[in-house]
Amino acid sequence: MHAAAAVSEDSAIRRARRVEIAEGLRRILPPASVIADDEPLRAYECDGLAAYRQVPLVAVLPADEAEVRAVLRFANQHEVPVVARGSGTGLSGGATPHGDGILLVMSRFNRILGVDPLARTAVVQPGVRNLAISERVAPYGLYYAPDPSSQIACSIGGNVAENSGGVHCLKYGLTVHNILKLRVVTIDGEVLVIGADALDAPGYDLLALMTGSEGLLGVVTEVTVKLTPKPQVARVVMASFAEVEAAGNAVAAVIGAGIVPAGLEMMDKLATRAVEDFVHAGYDLDAEAILLCESDGTAEEVEEEIGKISTVMRACGATTILVSADEAERLKFWSGRKAAFPAVGRISADYYCMDGSIPRRELARVLRRTAELSIHYGLACANVFHAGDGNLHPLILYDGGKPGELSRAEQFGADLLELCIEVGGTITGEHGVGIEKINQMCSQFRPAELERFHAVKAAFDAKTLLNPGKAVPLLHRCAEYGAMRVTAGKLPFADIPRF
Repeated sequence: MHAAAAVSEDSAIRRARRVEIAEGLRRILPPASVIADDEPLRAYECDGLAAYRQVPLVAVLPADEAEVRAVLRFANQHEVPVVARGSGTGLSGGATPHGDGILLVMSRFNRILGVDPLARTAVVQPGVRNLAISERVAPYGLYYAPDPSSQIACSIGGNVAENSGGVHCLKYGLTVHNILKLRVVTIDGEVLVIGADALDAPGYDLLALMTGSEGLLGVVTEVTVKLTPKPQVARVVMASFAEVEAAGNAVAAVIGAGIVPAGLEMMDKLATRAVEDFVHAGYDLDAEAILLCESDGTAEEVEEEIGKISTVMRACGATTILVSADEAERLKFWSGRKAAFPAVGRISADYYCMDGSIPRRELARVLRRTAELSIHYGLACANVFHAGDGNLHPLILYDGGKPGELSRAEQFGADLLELCIEVGGTITGEHGVGIEKINQMCSQFRPAELERFHAVKAAFDAKTLLNPGKAVPLLHRCAEYGAMRVTAGKLPFADIPRF
């Protein structure tokens, strides 16, 4: 059979399969909730990792938990893969559709079901925007602490799937530290209530297991979140440094001094220049790097802590130190950090956002190696990250229209992830593994550990229908990746000690 004929036959089989699945779904859902035409399906072909695209076979937009249960029962009965999708802001390809599967779009689950200001909790559906929770509970003097840069758009269901953080996660924790209970639908359509309204629940900690599981174990339909009292005062120290490595050393010194800031962020010159041109946050354009360090609490606590932070920054070589004078200036300083990703998007045709975590003591060293890799691959890299907890977000600039640049960006990113592992860190801090980092899971974990991950997956989803091919690699893939990485018996970055 000629190649063209084979493609035509495959397309015909796919069309027939789409018709079959769509007709079956329309028997259990309102017909308008089932999307089965190529053009409208293209709106869902990727998440925030736009370099990887796949049109789903069918997309469905359920309106309530009963419809989610019906879709999952149908998928289980007919052995059709299912990928759940929230707002589509994820950055690891976790919501990339399966080409032969159902995309379960949870955007209609967008209601805040209840707020208990005394218990400091809120019950929300997974499609609720992160920022909408804080807006709703502001009259009670409360807010929801995890604040990803995409909080204006990202959904709580996606935050749970990826265990998202944000600029204030250093003091207030990731998503897993700020939720109490989940309602989850399994692949066979059963509802599980995981966690409790109390601070603890008997049995295994399935709440922690489900948080960050990237849609591999079940579909979240309801989340009980913890709410945090707004601090009386919050102020930001903005410190400039003449060297990126000096800023990295200052981060370790702040934490080493026993200070736990509300947030501690770092941006290098490429990032600050892009941001300043975009939002005019008042950043020092001559500095090689700036640190944003926030203190919150009572006025007395903040005053004392700001003094300690400033002393440490000066000792580490800060050339300029500014302290926000009021709330407006504090928000102005943070506006630049929050807008860093879109700002970099204005100066580059494309960028590849990585996510890895390292011990703080290795910050200076890893930033130096990042600069060397930037030269090696011929691609600029803007560093914007949660420095306080060592969560790196290098933005690798490339042009997808130029042959070979995406491939170079991917290899640059892969080398950075391997570097994170080799200095004792991990391949993700909050973006998840998805499809982007699945090869590096082979370096992060041993085969015996990956086998246990697959055993957990099988306990919830024996047919591997939920988000297949994501997060946890098969062992044969790891064998292939290991053979590819080793050249003449030598691993990259062999000069860096292993822990």
